Amino acid sequence: MAAAVYVQTNDADHNDVIAFKRSDDGALSHLGRYETSGRGTGRPHLPSQSSLALSEDGQWLLVVNAGSDDLSLFAVEGDGLRLADRVSSRGRTPTSVAVSGALAYVLNNGSGSIAGFAIDEGRLVELDGSSRPLSADGADPAQVAFSRDGRTLAVTERGTDSISTYAIDDAGYATGPSTIKSAGKTPYGFDFTADGAMIVTEAFGGEVGAAAASSYAITAAGTLAPVSGSVPDTRSEVCWAAVTNDDRFVYVTNFGDGTISSYMVNDDGTLELRNAVAGSTPTNEKGIRDEAITRDGRYLYAIDADAQKVFGWTVAGDGDLVPIDSFADVPETVAGLAAS
Repeated sequence: MAAAVYVQTNDADHNDVIAFKRSDDGALSHLGRYETSGRGTGRPHLPSQSSLALSEDGQWLLVVNAGSDDLSLFAVEGDGLRLADRVSSRGRTPTSVAVSGALAYVLNNGSGSIAGFAIDEGRLVELDGSSRPLSADGADPAQVAFSRDGRTLAVTERGTDSISTYAIDDAGYATGPSTIKSAGKTPYGFDFTADGAMIVTEAFGGEVGAAAASSYAITAAGTLAPVSGSVPDTRSEVCWAAVTNDDRFVYVTNFGDGTISSYMVNDDGTLELRNAVAGSTPTNEKGIRDEAITRDGRYLYAIDADAQKVFGWTVAGDGDLVPIDSFADVPETVAGLAAS
């Protein structure tokens, strides 16, 4: 399987995945465009993280179709993608999806719920009775994701300024939610370290200069405890997070001014701002959004919906980001980013 970067068009008539092949120097070239058989919202700036997700073995790509309330499964093959299945998301307006092993959970923003599926021989099989509510009506969730061990499922809730977590049993069913208040306002994207630290961005309602990040520890399956309170990055509208493979750094994208900030993750899970501007788009204007680090840890990619480009950086061992280039040909409705 070729190293690749995937985004979705979120088109209202027919949602597609655009795939880019990644060369050894990090440059991207167009690999193909693949129909999900579903529909997106047709609006720029899909408000979520992880609207696409790759399985850990890189064999499957899951994509939410927010406009048709369903979920598509692609087989990742040597020459591109093959649509393997499409099923109802069991809710309204799915905006984020998480995968751990052969288990997937989709986050339905419109109905304020999650639902579970098994990836079984190229099919998505609903786990009967797996739908669970979020903490409250109007939760306005941003992302769903598993901890690295797959025993905890987390959802950030912008509408309640909270984080809801669920314990996952051996059959893949979620118990919960257990909900705690976020350290700061408007919790959005997040990522986990291998030992269970959860790093969460805080958009503070888009207030200029108020962006921040906080961290939490998993104390038991489905249970969080605060570690670092809000640590400001001095920028605006931070929404997405990606932890490096060595768990030492986390990069957060600041939509408000086209920058990427970096934090150091200490051994105890606490955060320190390393660089308020570790990377930026050449225009330094609004637009940078979803991001992902490649499986080998060498590159970071992010979409800029307003510039209609994918930007790339080399990830240095000391946490610095070195610009590679920008790659065009994505629509203004582009959303999500997954990288192998």
